[in-house]
Amino acid sequence: ALAQVPAAPQRANELTLAGLRPGRDALSIALKRYSEKYSDRGSPANLRRWMDPCTGRSMSLELASRSLIQAIPVSSLVPPEGQCADRRFGAVAVQDWVTGRGLRLGDNQDKIVQIYGEPNSSGPSVNGDRELQFLYYAFDWAGANVPQVMEINCARETGRVVEITLAFPSL
Repeated sequence: ALAQVPAAPQRANELTLAGLRPGRDALSIALKRYSEKYSDRGSPANLRRWMDPCTGRSMSLELASRSLIQAIPVSSLVPPEGQCADRRFGAVAVQDWVTGRGLRLGDNQDKIVQIYGEPNSSGPSVNGDRELQFLYYAFDWAGANVPQVMEINCARETGRVVEITLAFPSL
């Protein structure tokens, strides 16, 4: 009998991050899902951000014209402020900052390849003094109605996901 060769991971595309679709959803949908009172208007004006000061996790929305969501970075790279005492639990809904296929901050790097297959490109990256591993996925192979790209940064020392950005690239 022939030995079974393990199948290569299948490619999978991604449409959502934090329940939102870049290139499709407007800021108003995000403000209904994630309370506006916990967001801060960024500078420049085309940026909105939600932050959990206890964990340092943040989600930003980069907006295109007509308040259309262009990109959604979620990150744990901001140092936590440690303001945990008086916060209302779940106010920022960090548990919802997950991709449509279940990838979230803190997951092991191996899970990325299990879900999405091999990246289009990867390599070392740096954020401040943190050494990262950068993975880039372009989902153009999935068809014209799925023009998303996803960038993932993992901490090099732990192999854990520290940043995920799902974006609708400007053409």
